[in-house]
Amino acid sequence: MLDREGFRPNVGIILLNQRSQVFWGKRIRTHSWQFPQGGIKHGESPEQAMFRELHEEVGLHPEHVRIIARTRDWLRYEVPDHYIRRDARGHYKGQKQIWFLLQLLGRDSDMNLRATDHPEFDAWRWHDYWVPLEVVIEFKRNVYEMALTELARYVPRPNHQNRYLRSGMRGHRRDEGQLGHAGFQVDALRAEGPMPEHFRTEGGSTDALHVAPAEACVRPAADALVPRELGDAADRSRKG
Repeated sequence: MLDREGFRPNVGIILLNQRSQVFWGKRIRTHSWQFPQGGIKHGESPEQAMFRELHEEVGLHPEHVRIIARTRDWLRYEVPDHYIRRDARGHYKGQKQIWFLLQLLGRDSDMNLRATDHPEFDAWRWHDYWVPLEVVIEFKRNVYEMALTELARYVPRPNHQNRYLRSGMRGHRRDEGQLGHAGFQVDALRAEGPMPEHFRTEGGSTDALHVAPAEACVRPAADALVPRELGDAADRSRKG
């Protein structure tokens, strides 16, 4: 399902734990890390697609999370031709995405990278909010920067010492009374001024790396660097 400009509607997910760290997934059989994302099917709303992708890629259900906020408009990225199958070139251009900021209500053990037969990730970790863009596939970096920057104001204040300050972010102030998605009241941090330097470099504290069982990571090598939306199409054609 493409729009008139050749962009496929899609959702992206930024999942926070209780320390306001984000779920950071290692894409299967690659060295690229990314947030969960996926296409919006015909007849789905962005929110419905988000919950479906959350389960397919991370194994979580709606009761495991709470929606804090979402991006106001579509954020777009173009996919380079060499990542696009020949039969899709000329009419497929890339993705347009609505990004959701979620709060995890469940436990780490509720996550399951093998919830489907075609897992997206083979490992994951909790990472500081400003993830290093250098480990994100290049054509997605600008959208990541825009999504993280727009949603940073809604990130709840963790109960422990603020890690943002140790990471070099400046000019934070408590944003009282800010409303997030569906009127949810948040005790937010407004990220003012330039983004921290480690946003573009490997850095920031991380927790333990969670690795999926080897049997969960069986996917044809040819699919490894194909954007998710094209991999889905290929999977459907193989099943059909």
